[in-house]
Amino acid sequence: MKKIISLQNTEIKAVAGLAKANNRQEQNRFIAEGNRVCSALVASNMQLEMLYVTFSMLPQAISFCPNEKITEVSEDVMKKISLSHSPSGILGIFSIPARPQPSELSEGIVLLEVSDPGNAGTLIRSCAAMGKKTVVFVDGVDPWHPKVIQSCAGSIGLVNVFQLPWEQLLAIKNNLKLCALVVQGGKKSNEINFSDILFVIGNEAHGIPKNKLEQCDYKLTLEMPGNVESLNAAIAGSIALYFAWNAKNNHPINN
Repeated sequence: MKKIISLQNTEIKAVAGLAKANNRQEQNRFIAEGNRVCSALVASNMQLEMLYVTFSMLPQAISFCPNEKITEVSEDVMKKISLSHSPSGILGIFSIPARPQPSELSEGIVLLEVSDPGNAGTLIRSCAAMGKKTVVFVDGVDPWHPKVIQSCAGSIGLVNVFQLPWEQLLAIKNNLKLCALVVQGGKKSNEINFSDILFVIGNEAHGIPKNKLEQCDYKLTLEMPGNVESLNAAIAGSIALYFAWNAKNNHPINN
């Protein structure tokens, strides 16, 4: 098992550079941190290039990763490559998978200019939890941002991640219907046919641009009996995904 203790090691410098989107794109790799996240990615067959581990975390790493894929690092090296204030002691470098083909587009979600990595990660996790296979990013946050990977708890390996311009999505969606989540003016959940749906979740501050909203097939407004203006983007998308799963499995929701 290899061991690295130097902060000036060229391999470590390359790993530290993956905090930036342009380096992730250039190296075609992304960072994942923590035993739970890394083991979930390995279990979903994401390609692990190397697992960097401090001495105290070696037993946990060995439980899911072959020795040849493990590099022991000093605490100082881990602090250099980790983006966490309190590093877990396990950090994995994974290959960014090849972009899926248009034919693989299926039911799921569209993150339209969603900018918060925590929201993006939560939506990926909800999509995977409800058995949907498609997550489309249109502008907004980089899906391979470390905070997205952390927030989705490694579930990004269970979905197909598309990065598409809006016009290309319209051109390849075929029989799939775009269902925009809107604060007001949309249909109720019991008025929507949830078959072959891609839920469109807009930017946290500005929502869905008017011109793109007009190009969606449906608009859905989630009913809120409480006195609040709107739901967080990730929560709204998660509820919509649950409605779709419920409808598909004939589990009526009492209104």
